[in-house]
Amino acid sequence: MESFANDKDSVSVRLNKVMDNKEKYIKNKEQNIQKFKQVLTIEHLLPEQIYDINLQLYQEYQKYQSDSAIHYVLKNQEIANQLGQEQLKIETDLQLSWLYMIKGMYIESKGLLENIQTKDLPEKLISTYYETFSTLYSQYNNSAYFIKSEQYRDSLLSVLDPLSFQYRVNYAAKLTYSGQDAEKELLSLLSETTDKNPERALIAYFLGYIHQRQQNLELSEYYFMISALADLENCIKENASFLELARIYDETGEIDKAHKFMQAAVDDAIFCNIDFRLSKASSVYSFINASYQEKERKQKANLQISLLAISILLLFLAAGILYIYRQMKKLSFIRKELYRTNRKLSELNNDLTTANDRLKESNLIKEEYIAHFFDLCSTYIDKLENYRKTLSKHASNNHIEELFKMLRSTALIENELEELYKKFDIIFLSLYPSFVDEFNALQLKEEQVSLKPGELLNTELRIFALIRLGITDSIKIAGFLRYSISTIYNYRVKARNNAVVAREEFEERVMKIGNYTQNMFDTINRNMF
Repeated sequence: MESFANDKDSVSVRLNKVMDNKEKYIKNKEQNIQKFKQVLTIEHLLPEQIYDINLQLYQEYQKYQSDSAIHYVLKNQEIANQLGQEQLKIETDLQLSWLYMIKGMYIESKGLLENIQTKDLPEKLISTYYETFSTLYSQYNNSAYFIKSEQYRDSLLSVLDPLSFQYRVNYAAKLTYSGQDAEKELLSLLSETTDKNPERALIAYFLGYIHQRQQNLELSEYYFMISALADLENCIKENASFLELARIYDETGEIDKAHKFMQAAVDDAIFCNIDFRLSKASSVYSFINASYQEKERKQKANLQISLLAISILLLFLAAGILYIYRQMKKLSFIRKELYRTNRKLSELNNDLTTANDRLKESNLIKEEYIAHFFDLCSTYIDKLENYRKTLSKHASNNHIEELFKMLRSTALIENELEELYKKFDIIFLSLYPSFVDEFNALQLKEEQVSLKPGELLNTELRIFALIRLGITDSIKIAGFLRYSISTIYNYRVKARNNAVVAREEFEERVMKIGNYTQNMFDTINRNMF
């Protein structure tokens, strides 16, 4: 059951997709038709050649656009009379009879058939003659005509090869209309076709009809969808499945779907100009359209009610926001008062902590550190000003080449970075003079950092110096040291792997190097970087 549900959903999705893209199939159909019409423009074609091309156009138009199909059959009728070939005359009469029949012109169709003498019928047209008569009588809603239809179908079956596909389809149709079990034969035929085969639409339609008669809506819907798919992909406008699907969806209360397929059925009947299909569709269309309009009316009414409810809610929301805004203003005033109070408390705490000897020592270091920071900032400002003056001078003297040379050069940045790291090393080691030794003490002996002559710190030590200052974010460290985040991450992982203490404790131990525990000092360090 679950497998059938999945298969049905899959067919439904494909059908909707094909319906949305049906213009693509129509375009392909028109291109094929245009090719045949182009051949007709060739000069000096023989009547027999024109007849064959017109026959191809008739077959293209037969279930696509009945008036155009009739036009080319009438042209072939003239050629048949011109050539005096009785077989071609009968062939065109049979074709015209079929077209009149699907347009609902039953009297004209029957008249053509009755004028054909069976003794004059060529062998290859006998089956077409019986099939046309059988289909014609099946159109009448009368038991007597139904009997005649089945008699002609029996005659058709008697002249067909029992192994042929046409025989099997007509035999299955006979079983279906007589109320016998035709499902097994139809399923076998269905498995031998694809959506590209026009016959698949009729086979699937019969299966849908059987299950519709058994009141099995799910299976009838499934097979009518398969039939509709084949009709769409083969551009068959003379179809019946759209109408049946519309009826099913109307019965199940799926009004949107019913309206969609009903509209498709009407559009196809108008396009193909098939009166009896249009008549059938029109009789159902009024009921479905009325239901659809009623649903639209209810949806609009519900939408108006929803809009009114939303408008009322928006008014309440606006009032709520205004109330909250006023409360927030009061809260903001209270927070400011609390902030002032906290500042006073903080000042009192600072006054109390100044009595602590260790804090005095830290404050002295802090002042020295800040002095270094401001000195460094002042130096960079002076350098930027000198650099600006140099650029301005070159610009004023129109020394464009020298100006671009200076702008492209990275030497200034590299020199300044080297100077910055050198000053950082000096300041940091003045705060934590034992940092290198204590850091190495946390590493395995063979993995301890060995500085080159003249080096105060190297890249690895600078990373952990920043961590000691409270900067643990690899992104910030990478930005300060001008390395990629992955490089910083690799240095950190390597140091943890080479630690003599537990990996998860290593960086915590690094942050205790120097044993400075004064919180204010560490906070200032973090803010400066």
